[in-house]
Amino acid sequence: MPPAADPPSSPDLPDELARAALNRLAAGDEQVEIELERASLAEQRAAGVSLEAARLRQVDLSSSRLERLSLLDCELRGCNLSNLQAGGAALRRVVLDNCRLTGMALADATLADVTVRGCRVDLASFALSRLERVTFEDCLLAQADFLEGKLVSVRFHGCDLTRADFRGVRLQRCELRGSDLTGAQGIDSLRGVAMEWTDIVDMAGVWAAALGIEVLED
Repeated sequence: MPPAADPPSSPDLPDELARAALNRLAAGDEQVEIELERASLAEQRAAGVSLEAARLRQVDLSSSRLERLSLLDCELRGCNLSNLQAGGAALRRVVLDNCRLTGMALADATLADVTVRGCRVDLASFALSRLERVTFEDCLLAQADFLEGKLVSVRFHGCDLTRADFRGVRLQRCELRGSDLTGAQGIDSLRGVAMEWTDIVDMAGVWAAALGIEVLED
């Protein structure tokens, strides 16, 4: 039996958080122990923004450029992070629930103890990033890329990974359950991933395509 993937730890949030009202982000902003709801922060340009022990609900950060973004002990629910560019970001003990992450770019980022649940993560990029104890659950990850990334204890449960890109990925203690890899690139880089037997059989066509096996007609 392969070693099991370690589950992510949950955010460490205090019982009481201060309600905040933000309409812009500035370089080097540090927000600690805040609760932010229905805020419009789209198209922001700010490097080094840090959120610690924060809860965000229905916050719009779409099309923002937030290089070196830091999220520590944060919970984001129903937020819009589509087309967010956050190269060099650091996410630790973070939950993203029912968020839109379409086209998000977290190149050369570090994600540790992160749960992504019920989110649209299609066309997103995690190129050159390190993901450790990260779980994607019931997510749309079509055409997402993990190019040259290092994935340790990463779990894909019930995810749509059609045409995802795994070229050059290095895996350790990772697992795939009930996920669709049709048309994915870099299948050979998934060597060592743990899967249920029924999933392996169901995706026989994916393995055949990756190995260049041609199907004989009756």
